[in-house]
Amino acid sequence: MFSRIQKTSNPPKDPLFIWDGNCGFCKYWILVWKSKTKGLTYKTLQEASADFPDIPTKEFKRASRLIEKDGSVFSGPDSAFRTFHYFHKPKMLWHRWYKSYTIFQKLSDHSYNWLAKNRPFFMKVTLAFWGKNPVSRKPYWILWLIGFMITLVGLVYLLS
Repeated sequence: MFSRIQKTSNPPKDPLFIWDGNCGFCKYWILVWKSKTKGLTYKTLQEASADFPDIPTKEFKRASRLIEKDGSVFSGPDSAFRTFHYFHKPKMLWHRWYKSYTIFQKLSDHSYNWLAKNRPFFMKVTLAFWGKNPVSRKPYWILWLIGFMITLVGLVYLLS
C-alpha cells in the first residue's frame, strides 16, 4: 500500500503529476490525460524524484503523486481524481467523493493497488478496449459488449 504524504517543502512552480515512466499502462493513460488537461505538468518519477528530497523515491514507485504549487501532495487514486480538476471540462465530483466518503476512499485505494500490481494485464485490456493509439482511441469496447450480448442471447436460447 502506498503512503499518504501531506506536504513537500519543495513545491513546484506549476502543479505537477509524477508517474512511473517504466510503465506502459501509465504512459498510455498519461498521454490520454495530457490531451484532456491544461495547467498541469507531467514528469516521470525518474525525472522528478530528485527534486523532492523529502519524499522517498520508493514512495514515488508505489503510487502516482500530484503536487500542487502550495506543496500539497495527493497520492494514488487521490492524485488521479485530483487531475480531473485540470481537465478542460473539470470533473471535481470524483475527488470530492474520495475526500468525503470513507467507503469510496477504501474501494479506490484497494482498486488502485490491485490495478498497480496487475498493470501488464490492464495494459492488454486497455489495448483490446481502446486500441494502440491513446490520443485517438477507438471504442472497441462496444464490439466486446455486442459480442458478449450475442453470446449471452445464444446461451439463453440453447439452454431454453
